[in-house]
Amino acid sequence: MLTSEEIEKIEHEISLVPVRKAACVEALKVVQQHRGWVSDDTLKAVAEFMEMSTAELDSVATFYNLIYRQPVGRHVILICDSVSCWVMGYENVREVLSDKLGIQYGQTTPDGKFTMLPNVCLGCCDHAPALMIDNDLYHDITPEKLDEILAKYA
Repeated sequence: MLTSEEIEKIEHEISLVPVRKAACVEALKVVQQHRGWVSDDTLKAVAEFMEMSTAELDSVATFYNLIYRQPVGRHVILICDSVSCWVMGYENVREVLSDKLGIQYGQTTPDGKFTMLPNVCLGCCDHAPALMIDNDLYHDITPEKLDEILAKYA
């Protein structure tokens, strides 16, 4: 079930750690990078390759909020809902973004472009509120900045 390219990249990650299982998060990230998310069948294939039980790997996959166990859009929007972002008005940003996209947390736009998820902390409390789209971090967000930000992913 794993492609030769995925196996090669996972083997590389395994070579960087002293114990095979220690590379399990990186293995999941490799698969997700190629497939967009980690299905049950893919999880089983990775578990077998990593010499882990499916339940053991699933517990790792569900612990990390950046491993997606359900299909997501082409772009994942993570909205920081930490105390700092809350104090600085993230709820207004979330509501405006939700209205613009027509989705709530955990949903994907009908065109499959965006999935919106909460995130406990994006690490820029001094520039709250913050959000991340894919690997791009945005801070000091206001509702007025959202159109410009979203346009980058058109």
